[in-house]
Amino acid sequence: MEDDGPDEPVQHHMTTISQHNFGVDSDEPDFSISIIENMKEDYGLFVWPCSIILAEYVWQQRLRFSGATVVELGAGTSLPGLVAAKVGADVTLTDDSSRVEVLGNMRRVCDLNKLKCNVMGLTWGVWDSSIFSLQPKIILGADVLYESSAFDDLFATVTFLLQNSPGSIFITTYHNRSGHHLIEFLMVKWGLKCMKLLDGFSFLPSYKASVLSGNIQLVEIGLNS
Repeated sequence: MEDDGPDEPVQHHMTTISQHNFGVDSDEPDFSISIIENMKEDYGLFVWPCSIILAEYVWQQRLRFSGATVVELGAGTSLPGLVAAKVGADVTLTDDSSRVEVLGNMRRVCDLNKLKCNVMGLTWGVWDSSIFSLQPKIILGADVLYESSAFDDLFATVTFLLQNSPGSIFITTYHNRSGHHLIEFLMVKWGLKCMKLLDGFSFLPSYKASVLSGNIQLVEIGLNS
């Protein structure tokens, strides 16, 4: 039997590549992003609906992203960040420093799409040297509000990045499972405010909306100065 060797783990054979189109017409898109997914791995290697919605928002706001410095938090499969890079942003993709397989997959996806993004480990609530170098104009986060025990660490990190780059904004999509109240409470706690709140399906083209479900919100958050 042939030996896969240490660089070719068995999970390699469980991966699939999904195609994500952007443009008015699904049959003739302006461009596509290919994502390597692994259904057998943890949630960081799957494209969730919040990621699809945030990526679409980036595409529709592409003039705003072109030339901007962007950091995606908890990027996982990195679809929103990759779209930002595609439309001309300077993108840093981040995920938890301990998630080596996820970070490795992010690098492979960048190579697959021929996009140059900086990939780095960034653990929310941990102040190592890497975070001090980040001065994003726009911070992205798709479905990062799923584990309530991590909310304070996330908002602490977001607040630091917003303070480190005056005039910057945090754009996130999340499943509105228990109302917007917890998010509002955390924004007040960390000195932040809601700049814009949208129903995630309100701007999706019909061919994408028809295959997604859930109560998904998009919110833009800034410092309450």
